Amino acid sequence: MTTKLFGEPVRRREDARLITGRGRYLDDIGAGALAAAFVRSPHAHARILDVDVEGALDVEGLVAIYTYEDLTGPMAEPLPVLIPHPQLHAPRTGYPLANGVVNHVGEPVVMVVATDRYVAEDAAERIVVGYEELPVVVGLDVAREARAAVHEDVPDNVAARHHQETGDVEPALAASPHTLTFTQTIERSACTPLEGKGVHARWDADDASLRVYSSTQASTSVRAAIAAKLELSLDRVEVIAPDVGGGFGVKIVHPWPEELLVPMAAIRLGREVKWAEDRREHFISSAHERGQRQEITVGYDDDGRITALDVHVWHDNGAYTPYGIIVPIVTATQLVGPYVIPVYRVVVESLYTNTVIVTPYRGAGRPQGCFAMERTMDRIADALGLDRAEVRRRNLIQADQFPYDQHLTFQDGRPVVYDSGDYPGLLDKLTALVGWEQAESMRAEAAGRGKLLGVGMALYVEGTGPGPYEGGHVQVLGSGKVLVSTGLTSQGQGHETVFAQIVASELGVPMEDVEVHTGDTRRFGYAVGTFASRAAVMSGNAVALAARGVKEKALRIAADVLEADPGDLEIDEGLVQVKGTPGTSIPLRTVAVLSNPLRYAFDEAAKQATQFAGPGDDSKPPVAAGDAPGLEYRDYYSPIRSTFASGAHAAVVEVDPQTWEIDVVTYAVVHDCGNVVNPMIVEGQVHGGVAQGVGGALYERMAYDADGQLQNASFMDFLMPYASEVPDVVIDHQQTPSPLNPLGIKGAGEAGVIPGSAALASAIEDAVGRRVAAMPISPSELYDLVRDETAERTAASARRTGVRA
Repeated sequence: MTTKLFGEPVRRREDARLITGRGRYLDDIGAGALAAAFVRSPHAHARILDVDVEGALDVEGLVAIYTYEDLTGPMAEPLPVLIPHPQLHAPRTGYPLANGVVNHVGEPVVMVVATDRYVAEDAAERIVVGYEELPVVVGLDVAREARAAVHEDVPDNVAARHHQETGDVEPALAASPHTLTFTQTIERSACTPLEGKGVHARWDADDASLRVYSSTQASTSVRAAIAAKLELSLDRVEVIAPDVGGGFGVKIVHPWPEELLVPMAAIRLGREVKWAEDRREHFISSAHERGQRQEITVGYDDDGRITALDVHVWHDNGAYTPYGIIVPIVTATQLVGPYVIPVYRVVVESLYTNTVIVTPYRGAGRPQGCFAMERTMDRIADALGLDRAEVRRRNLIQADQFPYDQHLTFQDGRPVVYDSGDYPGLLDKLTALVGWEQAESMRAEAAGRGKLLGVGMALYVEGTGPGPYEGGHVQVLGSGKVLVSTGLTSQGQGHETVFAQIVASELGVPMEDVEVHTGDTRRFGYAVGTFASRAAVMSGNAVALAARGVKEKALRIAADVLEADPGDLEIDEGLVQVKGTPGTSIPLRTVAVLSNPLRYAFDEAAKQATQFAGPGDDSKPPVAAGDAPGLEYRDYYSPIRSTFASGAHAAVVEVDPQTWEIDVVTYAVVHDCGNVVNPMIVEGQVHGGVAQGVGGALYERMAYDADGQLQNASFMDFLMPYASEVPDVVIDHQQTPSPLNPLGIKGAGEAGVIPGSAALASAIEDAVGRRVAAMPISPSELYDLVRDETAERTAASARRTGVRA
């Protein structure tokens, strides 16, 4: 066969359309639709006394105003807790429109519908809401003090206490030759995709059907939520994700209030209604992530091997818990990383604050867990005067220990079992890639230029491709075109290219003949969503299985025509042929025509198919029992558990002691996602993740004041790295195939972001010789840290400079 696309660096086929302005995003839809706008709470915590809409009623073009009192049935109930958990003992969610109390700035209180967005905004500004301000809880320290409560019936502000333990921690720590105890923090950040959320809805009264377009990562789940909340039959609701300008987790929450309210208005008004989120709305009403305080105690021996690890995490989950406690559970279960930790205990307390909800953001708890584990490794190395890479090497799980059971459990109760990997191999590749052994010479060279140079590293594992399932449908048309559908959505990851590569490789057809559709419930009604680095693992394997089903049927049909055994046939470049005898063949498109006994000669393909059709067999029905007309197949992939990708990052930074500016001069990545479908797309995902990791480590934070007001709710104030701040990334691949799925692949989407804060904190600490215990870190904070005589010096720096630690 000559068709070989799996593993090849095929250029992304969707890019030409997107970068030339031919994309179709949410705001490109519904040009004549009515527009929605929202009155949002200006207070972090307040009781709603009254809503006066009188001033808006005279605005020309106003169509409707909705408050909580206008909601009926399930719409008047709280939004769902999507993923309950026994240890989430006090779940709380908001309402589509605030019911009596608001719990964060930006919570929707009133929806206005008008002829266009400008009119809707004008009317919204004239609505007067009376509030009685209530005590505000901002930050983990205030939440822990519990002098005020976010929710009256949760007086301690604790939504959940999550606990996992393997072994007996206290005796193991007591018996350890050495112990260390320290505290560190990671501040809040946010996804900030280029495109905010958006919804367009159209109601067909004659057909009693609803079509909704949403900029979402989970179209099938949004469909189910809309049907349930608006009391519609599921078969009368369609949800389509058009081109989506980035998601990174914020668009996996479902339903957002607007995804219910906009369709509700469309039904009530009998008109198309649309809402597209503006940038300030996104900052103050969408989801944030990251914020944690970690208290860590570790026991270890003279060689730096960990004997016990005890971690207590306080997690800021914002005002509500619609997505359960997924983020802190991921932190808890994947904190241990690629290491042998014989005794481990983690306790996570997830706390309510009067701030925007916290739900998964690229990495989803893993960057926090990696920060805890990798900074622990650095602390041990520093205390013992050992090389940081060597301490990691001594603790790594070895290649012959897989599958490796960490004796922890995921959200769904499934065990945390690493399926495959070679962690020492990752470390060896990384140290060679970054020039780890040359650190001292690099430091001396930088000093000659007046710069402080530091090198840091971080290793991680990432549970990818969680279930429960994804599906795929593959159909060969009489034209030779191959249609591929999956319910999983796309937000720029290159799914159109990757899935086409997989199907073309499996089916033996030219890639240009494959057409891919994602995120459209009309084409595929059962799906889960795009998150947790699951697209390639889940939908990739699903479409591969579907393609194999099509291939099996095609060979069976062709075998009858060619009077050959199906096992002697192959498909190459769209031709079904006898192996080793290329002249004996039949086009796959002709097989597609022959697969349907009803072959009216509408076109040339059908006419040509008649030459291959032999006389009918009157002893058999035209369509055999258990068979179906057409050359198509639908299949699902449902794994027994997640597969684990892994990787190692290293950073070289230079710090200017005049300005304390931090420059990332080298960033090295070694990544293992099993068999690689398309190395160009994997590297693109890694590059994007590294950019977000650098942003989270050096620039991005959600800055709330004590009153719960977000101080940097615009791109003028929220710092993001420009292209000039994102370092060049050197990448090396390692491939340890997963035994858990047919393609042997693991996820890659979140890999680049996970170790960023840990690796950069390590490098900065190495450069300045002061303990870095909070991220992100700015030049002014670094200046204050270095100038603070009470700040802890690292032992390694003291040894280099001769200053007592």
